[in-house]
Amino acid sequence: MEERKQSRYVKLTKDNVSMEDITPGELNQPIEVPQLAVHKCMECGQPLPESYTPPADEPWMTGIFGCTEDRENCLTGLFCPCVLFGRNVETLHEETPWTGPCICHAIFVEGGIALATATAIFNGFIDPGTSFLIFEGLFFTWWMCGIYTGQVRQNLQKKYHLENSPCDPCCVHCCMHWCALCQEHREMKGRLSDSFFSETTIVNAPPIQEMKSTDDKEHPETSSSANSKEHTGLELQVV
Repeated sequence: MEERKQSRYVKLTKDNVSMEDITPGELNQPIEVPQLAVHKCMECGQPLPESYTPPADEPWMTGIFGCTEDRENCLTGLFCPCVLFGRNVETLHEETPWTGPCICHAIFVEGGIALATATAIFNGFIDPGTSFLIFEGLFFTWWMCGIYTGQVRQNLQKKYHLENSPCDPCCVHCCMHWCALCQEHREMKGRLSDSFFSETTIVNAPPIQEMKSTDDKEHPETSSSANSKEHTGLELQVV
């Protein structure tokens, strides 16, 4: 009796089979192609470089000297500019609380103004060389604060594509700091109110449908009066 030839196939058992679970849909995931994720021009469709930013040609809603258009904002910026600056930063960056920028502004700006005033008052009691060094340090601190607050104004301009008005953001804050704070607050307040009112809609309820019976057909006057008492018009308004 011939010996049985050995089979070329191997019988798999449960111990040999891999038991990896496959989540439905994991094999059909999209493939990210960096070459396709390119910013294109809206008009001609040509690819744009990564460093491209849209032109800032939108005008400001109010001018730099329009502080009297918002009386409460003007008073807050005049007597508590640190609070107004903190609110502007919190509105622009929701993840940043207003207390941190407010404290920094109070230390460097209001504190520097207080130190300069005290140095001017006690000018005769302080050595002239020391007074000169104090004013020089305060002048340098003022310009540094202008650069920091100008960066916040520049971020606001990038967000809403605003033009440089009347000049570079840092120069605006260095020369007209209080007016710039009030203008930025009015701009963000106006933009947020416009976006809020644009999303509101008025929804009217559909007319009420009624089932009339044979009694209603025989006595239409009584049935209509009873229905008018039971049902009233419904109008929903989303604010």
